[in-house]
Amino acid sequence: MEEKENNIYRLGNEPVGKLLWQYSLPAIVGIVVMSLYNIVDRIFIGQGVGSDAIAGLAITFPVMNLSAAVGTLIGAGAAARISIVLGQNDKRKAELILGNSLVLTLLFGFIYIMLFSIFLDDILRLFGASETTLPYAHDFMAYILPGMLIMNLCFSFNNIMRASGYPSRAMVTMFIGAGLNVVLAPTFIFLFEWGIKGAAIATDIAMTISMLFVMSHFVSKKSELHFKPGIYKLKWSIFTSITAIGAAPFVVNMAGSAVNGIVNNLLHQYGGDSAVGALGILMTYAQLLCMIVIGITQGMQPIIGFNYGARKFNRLKKAYWLSVAAASAVTFIGTLGAQFAPQWIARAFTTDPELIANTSIALRIGTVIFWAVGFQIVSTTMFQSLGLAGQSIFLSLTRQILFLLPLIYIMSQIFGLTGIWIAYSVSDFIATLITGIMITYQMRKLNKLVSTLPKE
Repeated sequence: MEEKENNIYRLGNEPVGKLLWQYSLPAIVGIVVMSLYNIVDRIFIGQGVGSDAIAGLAITFPVMNLSAAVGTLIGAGAAARISIVLGQNDKRKAELILGNSLVLTLLFGFIYIMLFSIFLDDILRLFGASETTLPYAHDFMAYILPGMLIMNLCFSFNNIMRASGYPSRAMVTMFIGAGLNVVLAPTFIFLFEWGIKGAAIATDIAMTISMLFVMSHFVSKKSELHFKPGIYKLKWSIFTSITAIGAAPFVVNMAGSAVNGIVNNLLHQYGGDSAVGALGILMTYAQLLCMIVIGITQGMQPIIGFNYGARKFNRLKKAYWLSVAAASAVTFIGTLGAQFAPQWIARAFTTDPELIANTSIALRIGTVIFWAVGFQIVSTTMFQSLGLAGQSIFLSLTRQILFLLPLIYIMSQIFGLTGIWIAYSVSDFIATLITGIMITYQMRKLNKLVSTLPKE
């Protein structure tokens, strides 16, 4: 099993559908299990601490996204670049990318943790914390901050593990951490009565164990790529090649943080802390579905990157379209759930009647076009996997910044709180149209490249 799994070069030869299944299934299972970190925390906090704590936790989302942005800048970029250079049969360069990624993750992590620690309350107020929700948000962030660097190491090198030919082992990493968190979070919240800080401490402990498992993989000389002397000296060419690809998910997370901060303030203005809590539940539900889609794209990414490097464009296109079909099925089912069972979704997080009512409205209106989001995410990842950072960043910005932010301001002025939920659906609709145009153009370019090659 292990010998077969770590043969990265089968990405260019085995049937694409089989490869996508073998790479995506562990990624989906792993990333969904990993998303339980946040979902379990939110459910236990909502049920055990209260609706104000849920709203306070929602305030921390954009701050956590800033941390994730730094992690994806290096981790996602390194994983995509490693897939491409392995497709070019350049293992030495792949190892240099691995070593540089470790140094950059540590360096960037120390910088943002120091800044967050100094300006924590100011940052939380900037993102919409009120006098009621600030104590909850502060307690959570104060204890989760030390674990942010650990999270970056875990997530970044988990992506690299998968890209270098170990999808099943990457999945096991997620199971280890999430399983521990499911046990520790309720113990700390309910039994020890630590409240919201208990959820943070549980996450820190669970993530540390996961990180140790990931890093032990790269310490072992049996791994396809592993740590060794001579790969840690930072090289400008490697830094730029990593960040060029990683810039797309970095911008997505940064943009998401900015938008969440602005929206939280508007929601507080139009609907109070209950509206902020409703957004928190809406985003949690959407995040769970998007995590499944991202699992599909994580399985797709090494296939596309390797075959692009090997100039096997027909295999690349097949992997893309199969991924679009699978991702669209997920977001379509998610849309149905939000439209026909929003109260049940809300009740999983809270027993507060006002919050349930606000969340139900948010789910119904805000997910009308959510069925198309799978297509958007897969397309953005394809551009990223091809090293086309500009296109990937632009597509990421269409949904997060270019359309959503102006629409929120316009719609809230006209329809108040309801207008904010409408803006999410209208933004998804416009972004889908733009994505379709760009993908059509890219596929024509690939078809021209295919016509210049001998038959595979």
